[in-house]
Amino acid sequence: MLALRLMRGARPAVQLRRLLVALASAGTGFLLLCALGHAISHPGDPSGALLRLAWCLTPLAATVHLALAVARTDPGTRPRPGLAAIGLGPARLMAVSATTTALSCTLGSLLALLFFLHLRGDLTGMPFDGAAADFLAADAPLPWPAALTLLGLVPAIASATVGYVLRPRDDRPASAKRQARSYGRFGAYGRTAPRETFGSYGRFRAHRPAGGRVAAAPDPARARTPQARAGESTLTAPPAEVSQTEDLGGEALPTPREAPKGLPWGIAVLAAGLAVEAYANRQGTGSAAPLPGGLAGTPSVLIGWLLTAAGLAVAGPGLTHLCGRLLQSTRPGALRLLAGRVLMSEAARIGRPLGIVCAVTSGVYAMATLYDPTDPEVGPLTTLGLLLVTSCTIATLLTAAVEAKHARSDTTAALLRLGAPATMLRSAAALRAGALLALFGPLTLVVAELAALPLTS
Repeated sequence: MLALRLMRGARPAVQLRRLLVALASAGTGFLLLCALGHAISHPGDPSGALLRLAWCLTPLAATVHLALAVARTDPGTRPRPGLAAIGLGPARLMAVSATTTALSCTLGSLLALLFFLHLRGDLTGMPFDGAAADFLAADAPLPWPAALTLLGLVPAIASATVGYVLRPRDDRPASAKRQARSYGRFGAYGRTAPRETFGSYGRFRAHRPAGGRVAAAPDPARARTPQARAGESTLTAPPAEVSQTEDLGGEALPTPREAPKGLPWGIAVLAAGLAVEAYANRQGTGSAAPLPGGLAGTPSVLIGWLLTAAGLAVAGPGLTHLCGRLLQSTRPGALRLLAGRVLMSEAARIGRPLGIVCAVTSGVYAMATLYDPTDPEVGPLTTLGLLLVTSCTIATLLTAAVEAKHARSDTTAALLRLGAPATMLRSAAALRAGALLALFGPLTLVVAELAALPLTS
C-alpha cells in the first residue's frame, strides 16, 4: 500500500519515467511471447526457438537497466532526515523501490499479454483481430504456465536488481568500520573521543582551573572563524586553480573524485573483442549463426561483439573522467574548470550508460551498413527489438543525466548565490556535451567499422 501511495503521489515527470519502464517491459514481454508462439508453431525446430529466446536477452537487459536508472532517480524513495523515525529506514525504502519497479514491469507484462492474445485472435472486438494468427500458432492451445513464466521474468529480474543495487551499504572507510564495532560508553557503538590513558587520571589537577571547574578543551574546528575556514579551503586548492576559482568560490566547485578503476580493464576487454572480430575476418569460415536482420556470422563474430560492448560499458566511466581532466588542462579558465570538475564528479554516474549507448550505436551502425531493403528476413519483430534496445539505452542515459543534475543542485545553488550568471552554467553544460561527443563519437565510429568488417568480407 505504501508503494501504491508513493506511485500515485509522484510528479508527472516521475510518472512519465515509470510509464517508459512499463512500455519497455511490454515490448520485452511481447518478444518473449512471440518466441513462445514460434516454438509452438514449429515443434520440430527447437534450436530456432532457443535462438529466438536467446536474442530476447538483449532487450531484457536493456529494460532492466532502464528500470534501475528510474528507481535511482525516484524522489519518493530517496532517504531523507526523519523518515527512519516513522519506520522508513534505508531497508524499507529499498523494499519500496523494488516493489514500485515490480508494479511498473507487471503492468507492462499484462499489456504485452493482452496485445499478444489480440494478435493471436483470442481477444476480439478491436482492430487487427488475429492479424498474426498463423505466426503465433492460433490453432494450438497456449501453454499458460510457460507464458506466465516468461512474462514474470522482467518484473522478477528488475525488482531483484533494484533491491540488490539499492541495498543499504556502509560506505565508511575500513578504519571507521573497525572503530564502530567497538562499544563505547553506555553501550553505544564507536568512540566519540580518543581513549584516555591511566596517567591522565593522575594528572587531573593540571587540567583543573583555579575556580575548581574542569575546563573543556578548545575545539579547533569551532575556534576557527568562517573567514579562516574559507581561507583554508582556498589555500588547499591546487596552485594552478587558485586564480581561476576566486570568482566562483572555492567551496562552490564540485570536488573531483578519484578516477574509476575500470578503465584499464575496459580497454583490455575492448581490445580483446576487436581482436576476436579481426580473427573472424581473417578466417572467413565456420558455421554461420543467424543474426538479427537476416545477417549471418560465425560464433567468433558474436563473441567479439559481446566483448566489445562489455569493454565500452566498463571503460565508459574512466573515459568520462579522462574527458573532464582534459578539459582542465593547460591553464583552464572558470568555464572549463567548472565543466571539467562536473564531468570528473559525475563520471561514475553517467559514464556506464554513455558507454552502453556507444556500444548499441556501433551495433546499429554496423547493421545499417549491411542492411538490404529487399531481404524478407527483416520483419517487424527485428525492428521492434532494435527500437526497444535503442530507446531503452537512450532513455537510461537521459535518466542518468537527470539524476546527475539533481545531485549537483546544491553546487548550482551555491554558484548562483555567489553571482555566477545562468548563461555560464548553460555554457558549461554545452561544453561538457561537446567534449563527450568529441571523445565518444569517433570511438563509436571506429568500433562500428571494425564490427561490420567481418560481415562485409
